[in-house]
This record gives sequence, structure tokens and C-alpha cells, in this order.
Amino acid sequence: MADRVTVIGWDGSPLPAGARSALAVATLVAGAPHHLAFPEVPEHAERIRLGSFALAARRIAAHRGTAVVLADGDPGFFGVVRALRDPEFGLEVEVVPATSAVAQAFARAGMPWDDAEVVVAHRRTLRRAVNVCRAHTKVAVLTAPGAGPAELGLLLDGVHRTFVVCEELGTDRERVTVMTSDKAADRSWRDPNVVISIGGTSATEPGWIAGRDPGTGPRGWALPADAYGHGLRESENERLRAAQLARLGPRVGDLVWDIGCASGAFAVEAARFGAAVIAVDQHPDNCARAAATARRFGVQLQTVHGRAPHVLETLPEPDVVRIGGGGAPVVSAVADRRPGRIVTHAATRDAAERIGRDLVEHGYEVECALLQSVELDTRAWTEKERTVGFLLSGHLPDRAP
Repeated sequence: MADRVTVIGWDGSPLPAGARSALAVATLVAGAPHHLAFPEVPEHAERIRLGSFALAARRIAAHRGTAVVLADGDPGFFGVVRALRDPEFGLEVEVVPATSAVAQAFARAGMPWDDAEVVVAHRRTLRRAVNVCRAHTKVAVLTAPGAGPAELGLLLDGVHRTFVVCEELGTDRERVTVMTSDKAADRSWRDPNVVISIGGTSATEPGWIAGRDPGTGPRGWALPADAYGHGLRESENERLRAAQLARLGPRVGDLVWDIGCASGAFAVEAARFGAAVIAVDQHPDNCARAAATARRFGVQLQTVHGRAPHVLETLPEPDVVRIGGGGAPVVSAVADRRPGRIVTHAATRDAAERIGRDLVEHGYEVECALLQSVELDTRAWTEKERTVGFLLSGHLPDRAP
């Protein structure tokens, strides 16, 4: 095992005295090619190009001597420190920090970032990073080759965002570009880069927690109908919305389809959990109403006007789906896209059986619950109306809930 491991962050400024001292006695130095070219790296030291953090950690753990790892930005922020401290390797590290690339990017843009979400995008997580950009007004994306500004812009199709692209921060080749997201795919970008995605209205008052303030908006979920005004459908009643939200469990990084969104009550509540939401309805007035409801509650929402299932063909892949209308044909079309979970409802037992069989044929495990919605006159505590319906939820057994 290495006698000593020092991790040095580099933000483009001259290395501090502690970093130079650690390099002077290093017998192994790991880093990107531009780090290994630093004049402070001893000629006699073994050099490792830092690609896979895990592979580098194994080499360092097996090394007999003093090791130094060089990394861009703050190595403790989505960086190599986490990999080196994994119990598998048993390494204790000393860290010489530097300004993170995210902090530098927002400084170049002249913007505060305590209200920003920060995500890492690579090929495996690109879609989820895009969903965060869809759902939130200010997002910093730490990109990777194949998951950069061009790919982010392409996957944000239909959603307008402003990009601040910061390339090679801290170097002589540093470049900062401001453009709309739909133009990002029209050019090539240099790595490494950070993308700041801006859209909608950000917080103007100082917050008390980084990222989203959980204290904004009304307390609770499955809000009563009067919170959304008059004219909610029976399919949007409070009890049904609560059950659907509980089954779907929308979360940050998810993309939710709300098919037959009507007033947008369910769509807005899914967005309040931090998920990206596409609200679909065949009536333009409903799309407009859903968009207005989203603005009132301060959440981001994309509305799509069209009739399901045909309008669904061009939408990006969903993680979970609520089907508010359309019956078995829409359920079948949605199931073909293989979302992790689907919820819908039926007014009769026969309709519930048809939908349930269709979900089972597509490989979903199905749960059906009988729901009763009772409206009371609380002045006399007498029942005014009772509605019975079936809630159907299906999930793929080979996917995490």
C-alpha cells in the first residue's frame, strides 16, 4: 500500500506550496495528460493516465512509495476522492482542494448558484441529467465525452433552455458561450466543459438549503380540489391522485407522462416531487389550464396537445406513466414503451379486467384496488356523494421501484 496519498485539485491557478511539496517527493503521479505535463511532476516518478478511478485506485493501493493524484477542480466534489476512500482499497488521503468547476462556471456567468441543482452526465446518466434540466430552472451539468452540450440540447427537444457552456475552465483555451439549447448541437465542444442550464424563474430571495427549497408551495400533496379551482374531473379527485402518486413515486431524474392531464393537478404534484413531467391532452384548453396551474405553483411543465396513443410516438422515454383516459388502447401503447411503472383507473370491473389483462400480457405485475370517494357535508356530517372506482398499477418486475 502507498505510504502516503495526496490528492491535488487544480483550477488553472499556480499550484500552492503544499501541492508542490507533495509532488517533489512523489514516486507515482496519476492524472490527465495535461496534469502529467506539469513541470512540478518529478521525472523519476511513475506516471498513470487517470481514466477509470477504480483502476487508478488499485494501482495506487499496490504501490510502494508516495503517490499523488492530480484532478481538475475540487477532487472531493464528484471526484476521485470518493473512489480512493472506498473501503475496497483502504486508502487514507490528504486533499489539497481547489475551486470546483461548477463554482468557476457560475462565476464566469456572474450568477449565484446556491439555488442550482448539480448533476453529472455521462452516457449512462445522460437521460436523467436531461430530466433534471427539464424540471428545474437552474442546473449545472458536469459533462463527459458523448454526454455534452450537443447531446443535452438534442434530448431537450421541445423544451426551451438557455445554455452557458464553459469550456476548459482555468486554461489558456477557456471559452464561455451563451446560446439557446436548440443551437447546442450545431457545433463541436471541447472537453472538459460545464453546462449551466437556465429556464423559468429562479429564486430571488436567499435560501437556507442548496438546490430546491422544500418549503416553497403549499404543504402536503394530493391537495384538495379547491386548490386547483373548480372543474376537476372525477379522475382527478384527491383520493385517486394520492393513490396514483403513491404507486408511481415520482422523483428527481424521472420523466413522468401524464396522459389526459385535464386541469394539470396530477402533473403539477408530480413536478413538485422534482420529476420532469410531460402533460398530454387532446383538448388545447386543458393544456393551457395545466400550464397555468404549473406557473401558479412555480413548477416546470411541458404540455403536448394531441390524441393518445398517436401523439406519444415522438415523446422521450418515460420512467413512470399516469393514464387519465383512453382505456386499453392507450395502456397497450404505453406498455410497449416499457416504463418502470404505469397507473390508471377504471370505472367498471369489466374495464379494469381488460386493462389488467393487457398489462399482464406486456409483462407487468398488476395490482388492482377498489377506491371509494366520499363527499361529506361537514356542517351536518352527512354523505352527499359516493363514487366507486378501480385503481390499477403495474410495474416491471426486473426494474427497481
